[in-house]
Amino acid sequence: MAMVLSEEQKMLQESAREFLQKKTPVSHLRALRDEKSETGYSMDAWQEVSAMGWPAMVIPEAYGGLGFGYTGMGMVLLETGRSLTPGPLFSSGLVSASALLQLADDGQKTRYLPGIASGEDRYSLAWDETARYQPQTINTTATASGNGFLLNGSKLAVIDGMGASHFLVSAVVTGDVGPSLFVVAVDAPGVSRQPSAALDTHVLATVQLKDVAVATDARLGGAAMTTAQADRVLDVARIGQSAELLGVALEAFERTMNYLKERKQFGVAIGTFQALQHRAANLYTELEMCKSLVLGALHQLDEGVADLAETASLCKAKVSEVAMLATSEAIQMHGGIGMTDEFEIGFFYKRARILETLLGDRYFHLDRFALQRGY
Repeated sequence: MAMVLSEEQKMLQESAREFLQKKTPVSHLRALRDEKSETGYSMDAWQEVSAMGWPAMVIPEAYGGLGFGYTGMGMVLLETGRSLTPGPLFSSGLVSASALLQLADDGQKTRYLPGIASGEDRYSLAWDETARYQPQTINTTATASGNGFLLNGSKLAVIDGMGASHFLVSAVVTGDVGPSLFVVAVDAPGVSRQPSAALDTHVLATVQLKDVAVATDARLGGAAMTTAQADRVLDVARIGQSAELLGVALEAFERTMNYLKERKQFGVAIGTFQALQHRAANLYTELEMCKSLVLGALHQLDEGVADLAETASLCKAKVSEVAMLATSEAIQMHGGIGMTDEFEIGFFYKRARILETLLGDRYFHLDRFALQRGY
């Protein structure tokens, strides 16, 4: 496996960085927070992102996509982490598109994927139901009724759920062992959602489903997921989230290095202090390791590796640890000004904290990685 980006992937990453720095810098997130945006992101900005073709990257051309692959998508997500850009690229363009590609039949792919590729439809995965992360715990039910099913249950921490047009809802059909995924329109009778502002000012949703009627063909693949299929849906999300976390960490590190060169004490730049140099060097080596982990995981997705459990958990655990270190060190090295809302470095710490928790924190994934290795 070549642990490098192709020329096309490099160009994509560079263009994404330039676009996001211009269109959605950190001040964009601050403005959304201050105006108390219900969705947590700007539809105008999302339309520009869609025009760039990013929601279509992992979707094959046969379904209206670009077929550019997961590595390309990962590099864009890394740049959204650098700029803290809010929007449904992760939830819709990566997680939901990948779930549909894996589980849906050809008719369902033809019906649902073009809308995701164009950005017109925005999907969110509605999976979690417990305050403590337990993805195997699904109490939402799907009861056969007429020519379809009735869904009942509630979902927590639905990423970008307030701006979604559709949910992919995990629910257990009576008599099945594992859950199924159902496509549910957010305006369907019986669906309600409430916003929940996270620490990092991004907006999550709490979703309630009460006797929500869906057709039989809303059930992806027409059958329950196997354990391996369910794991893969979530592992793709974890790898994509790791790419975004890496972007958060890299930007926090680079801003801190610039600050160390500019801030002076006793007439010299504080970056000349050996204690700070040692901390910076340690952080640099940790970030380089994370770059390799994330790129390797994205390559495995592009190569169609079947079992991603070990890779995804290693990636999420390590990048979470290093992102928290990078952003904590950023606050420390900026000193008192780093604690103020006026200065932007605190936004990166908050974002890292939330991303580290979603889809399983580092401790969840350290335990899962150990189990994969037979401990």
